[in-house]
Amino acid sequence: MKKAVWLLGAALSLSLVTPAQEIKEKEVRRLVSTLAADDMEGRYPGTPGIEKAASFISDEFKQAGLSPLPGESSFLQKFNKYYIGVDNISFKVNGKKKNWVVVPIGNSLRYDWVYNEDDYIILHIKDKTELLKALRRTSDKNRLIWLDPSMAGYLSGLVAYYSEGVYESEDALNTAAENAKKGKQTVLVVEQSPVADGTPWEIHINRSAKTKEYANVAGMIKGKSKPDEYVVFSAHYDHLGILPAVAGDSIANGADDDASGTTAVIMLSKYFSQQQPERSVIFVAFTAEESGGYGSRYFSEQLDPDKVVAMFNIEMIGKESKFGKNSAFITGFERSDFGPILQRNLQGSEFKFYPDPYPEQDLFYRSDNATLAKKGVPAHSISTTQIDKDQFYHTVDDETETLDTENITSIINAIAVSASSIIKGTDTPTRIEKSNQ
Repeated sequence: MKKAVWLLGAALSLSLVTPAQEIKEKEVRRLVSTLAADDMEGRYPGTPGIEKAASFISDEFKQAGLSPLPGESSFLQKFNKYYIGVDNISFKVNGKKKNWVVVPIGNSLRYDWVYNEDDYIILHIKDKTELLKALRRTSDKNRLIWLDPSMAGYLSGLVAYYSEGVYESEDALNTAAENAKKGKQTVLVVEQSPVADGTPWEIHINRSAKTKEYANVAGMIKGKSKPDEYVVFSAHYDHLGILPAVAGDSIANGADDDASGTTAVIMLSKYFSQQQPERSVIFVAFTAEESGGYGSRYFSEQLDPDKVVAMFNIEMIGKESKFGKNSAFITGFERSDFGPILQRNLQGSEFKFYPDPYPEQDLFYRSDNATLAKKGVPAHSISTTQIDKDQFYHTVDDETETLDTENITSIINAIAVSASSIIKGTDTPTRIEKSNQ
């Protein structure tokens, strides 16, 4: 009797996995290796590397037979933003020029600082939490913060949120720059070699209004019976670009973060294009997640949130979760019945979705699902990252060799099968409570 039960369970598991067998590990490995290759140069927005990545993803969407989004002539969903960009920087220590990373914080267009111990607050910081606390504090003096080189991986996000703020118009940018004159400013410098307190230094920075073009990569399959109801599969394809070199390596390849998720979106586009979904399905690779979330924000503004039934945002699935193989977690699990629907569709298989084990990290509002989630869409991120232990996160060592492509393939298969009833229109996740957070 026990043998019969075991055989029944094995048959159920096989029946669940079989429809997704087109998702092969060899193809997963090809996609993630291409996206995380050195010639993509870390996929930072506005660089040739991210343009190359966008072209590659567009070609894959074309091969899948997707159509551009309504109103778009290609798979590139382009938009522009204004930002305060650096024109030139001069930095000296003890009268000698240094080619160190210097990041002005705030919206001032000009900095002309010459060291005087009475005029500046000097801090040495080695910890991200300590830095964020310092940046949130107001000060009655200008501040120079020396950063430990180990923090270089966080600079991209700091630039986006605290330095190169993005504006909808040049007038709004100029207003912000004018208001900045009323307060004190902060400059971060990566301390490539120790600088003793009391050492003379000079910083001269000129900045001006600039325009940057961004591009999401998006395509869709029109639904057969419910074309005006949308299911979104997403990931971000941007990363940190070029960082200060570590052991001769300066490219932040972003293999797990988030070439792994982008690979999943491409594979799912090919999987579902072989079917005839009842609801329309959108596949999108977002830009600028690492530098402010501008890609997902723009994408979300083009949609009526009431027509978006669910969003599967896939973020860092390159390694085993803390729950082991055949598992992943869902952020905001308790906010809708999205997770239980997915798990029900996997009944009989070994794969299991868990609630987010890192609630203190607030991951639900830190990824590209956040904008639509705030509008009430059951928009969740699926991930496996052990964010409290990952030694490669936001470093030049986040490379393909650190990934478990067999596990990635298993997760993509599970997402494909678990999404089936939502794609078919037989399940509709409950809405999330709207938020102004």
